[in-house]
Amino acid sequence: MARLETLYIDSSHELAEDFAFFERTLGFVPNSLLTMARRPGLARGLIALSRGVYDPKGEVDLGLKRLVGHVASMAAGCMYCRAHTATSAMRHGIDENKLSAIADYATSPLFSEAERAALDFALAAASVPNGVTDELFKRLQTHWSEGQIVEILGVIGLFGFFNRWNDSLATTLEAEPMDIAKTTLGPSGWNIGKHSKDPT
Repeated sequence: MARLETLYIDSSHELAEDFAFFERTLGFVPNSLLTMARRPGLARGLIALSRGVYDPKGEVDLGLKRLVGHVASMAAGCMYCRAHTATSAMRHGIDENKLSAIADYATSPLFSEAERAALDFALAAASVPNGVTDELFKRLQTHWSEGQIVEILGVIGLFGFFNRWNDSLATTLEAEPMDIAKTTLGPSGWNIGKHSKDPT
């Protein structure tokens, strides 16, 4: 059960345009933002960062970026963000079977060597303490340019914020990401846990 209640969508007029963007693109406004709306400047700053990270002009596939965020969230243990990245990954062309195999990306034939390098980097970079080694970074560089690595690390950094925000507040998970996570992420150890609306 959430530790802070979400605000009503119409309670923050400063964020009306941003909220409308999420309603158009996601179909709902994430509860994380409805909690953060108590400080509109913080919410706007995070939204601007998200737009930069997911810039469609970037060179890294938007679906893979969601998988990077997903693996970073696996390292952090945030079930809320895992559900959200699963939903976004499917919206950006990631096949349901590939998403279901995400916990086994290191050995699954559904993932390329370049994807494995990016996801290994996500797992190591999101771990505490940070697990990125020189060897891992060199392997990453064999598949990705410097600009692409910046894009990948941007996703990991963004989810460093989201994971801590949503896990600390036990943000209530919305219906659509909950349904997708239940359907696709069960084999990878996903459960709604503290992100349920019902505290029992």
